[in-house]
Parts: sequence; C-alpha cells; structure tokens
Amino acid sequence: MKKTKTFLVISILSVALGCFAVEGNNDLLTQAKQVFGQLPKAMESEKNPITPEKVKLGKMLFYETRISADGTVSCARCHPLSLYGADGLKKSIGSNCRVNIRNAPTVLNAADLIAQNWTGNRTDFEDGSKKSVINPLTYAMPSHEAAEKILKGIEGYRPLFEAAFPADKDPVNIDNFAKAVGAFGRTLVTPSPFDDFLAGKQDALTQNQKQGLKSFMDLGCAGCHSGAFIGGKTYTKFGIAQPYWKYTKSEPVDNGRYEITKQEDDKYVFKVPDLRNVVKASPYFHDGSVARLDESIRIMSKVQLDKDLAEPQLADISAFLESLTGQIPDDAMEIPILPATR
Repeated sequence: MKKTKTFLVISILSVALGCFAVEGNNDLLTQAKQVFGQLPKAMESEKNPITPEKVKLGKMLFYETRISADGTVSCARCHPLSLYGADGLKKSIGSNCRVNIRNAPTVLNAADLIAQNWTGNRTDFEDGSKKSVINPLTYAMPSHEAAEKILKGIEGYRPLFEAAFPADKDPVNIDNFAKAVGAFGRTLVTPSPFDDFLAGKQDALTQNQKQGLKSFMDLGCAGCHSGAFIGGKTYTKFGIAQPYWKYTKSEPVDNGRYEITKQEDDKYVFKVPDLRNVVKASPYFHDGSVARLDESIRIMSKVQLDKDLAEPQLADISAFLESLTGQIPDDAMEIPILPATR
C-alpha cells in the first residue's frame, strides 16, 4: 500500500511538472512569435518582381566570371552557396588578388535586409550587384558599359535577357543584370527548425535550444537581432559598452558608417548582421577577426551589453543559434551551364 501511495504521489508530481513545462513552452513560443515573426517564402520586391525567367537568368549571372577584370570573379566567388553564401575568408579576394576591406556577409536571406554590406552604401540586392561590377576590390571592371559589351558579345544570353525583360527593346544591360541577379537572390530563403518551432511544433527545438532562446531574449540580444531574419534590419554601434577592438584584436580599427556619412554618431556603426545560418558563417564580425561562434557570442555580450556569460548560458545560446541553420533551396544548389563565348 505504501509503495502504491508513493507511486501515486510521484505520478501526480510528474503530471504537474509536465503541465508547468508545457505552460512554460507556450509562454516562450508566444514571446518568440512576437519578437521574431514568420520567415517569408521569398523576399518579394515591388521594384523588381520575381519571375521564373529572371531567376533562371540571374542564377546564371551569379556564376558569370567573364564580366570581371581578370575573368575569375563572380557573385559565387565571394558567396558560394555550398558554404552557405559566404566564402569562409576573413576578407574576400577579388580581381587581380585584391583583398576586400571587410568580411563578405552571406547572400542567404539577405535581399530584404537594410543593406547588402556592413556600412550601408549598397541598399538592396540589385544595387549591390550593380556596384560590385565596378568595385575595384571585386569585379574591378572599368565601367558598366564594359561589362555590358561583354554580355552582349555572348550570344546565348540575348534570348535569356529577352525572355526575362520582354518589354525592353535592348534588354542586355547592366540594370537588367542587377535585376536578374536580384530576383535569384530573393529566392534564397532558408527555413530552419526554429521556423518549425514558431509554427507551433514544440519538439522542433531541444530543451537546451529553448533555454538558449529564452536567454537570448532575456539578456537583450533580441534588442538588435529580432524580426524574421534575426537581425539585419538596423544599424548599431559595435561596442556600445566596451570598445570592440579590445576584444576582437581588430587591426586597423574600422570606423564603419562614419567613412560614408562623416557623421560623428556613425563612428563604429555597422549593419546588424542577420543570424540565420550563423553557425555556418565563420569567421565573424565585419573584419572576420573571430573564428569561433562561442567566442563571438562572448564578445558580443561583453561589448554590447556589458555582461559576462556563464558557460551554461553560452552553451545554450550556441545551441539556439544552431537551430537557425536552414535548408538551401535544392534548385539553387544546382550549378548552371553558362552560354559559350563565340
């Protein structure tokens, strides 16, 4: 009889604790939905509507190297999709082996962000694609007209441009190049287990990941890294609480947006990176100065929030960020055959 009572008490406690756990999970889910929101199926644009024809052409142009100064650089050079849209280098290498001044951010889930680079002088995917062609540290072409001439000389592109831009009399031009690449980039959305959790699937995240999500919100990380892309929609100072370079060992110190605006308030201000697929995006920060995810979390907590994380918190937040690793669209991973030069 005593054993039966003991078992009954344990059963009641287990049910009660289970109810508390479910209630806690529901509260966490409700809060997460409010902070983050639903990832779109594609990053639509009124200025550049997505069409199958544009996406097909844009995917090919994403891999096109013949419009670079030395014939080796394409979008895919600095943003290989097999490496989750970033090249794994501290700083990317462009035409004639010139080193870029900052780390290449991923192109995945990027087309709806506030900017396509760290300092905001490339406003959207289309603008970034167009400016890259004449950037001396990337494609390094002398002019947009020089790139257009090469594209017009590749006969196989004309029918593809005509299909993608049927209203244009002379569709093979740099603006349509940018629109096509932009349309392809707008399809690069990577839903992850975190999105399954936001949709109500409680077991999509482990208990550690749920605890990490809670810590992420409670500590204030979501103050910048919020919304469907977990960041990427604002600019902020890197080093609100402490000078960032003391912890990243960055050399030289980068002034960020100040180099563009010359406004004192923009010193050390950068685009807040989105954190989707962040586990795959090493090395971290604008200069690629930190290789390990856990170290980058520790630094961010210190220089932005002036908080020292305990090891269990650090492990849980790392686990949560793992849940943001998504699935790259299968068709995007198929490398296209480009038209031959004649």
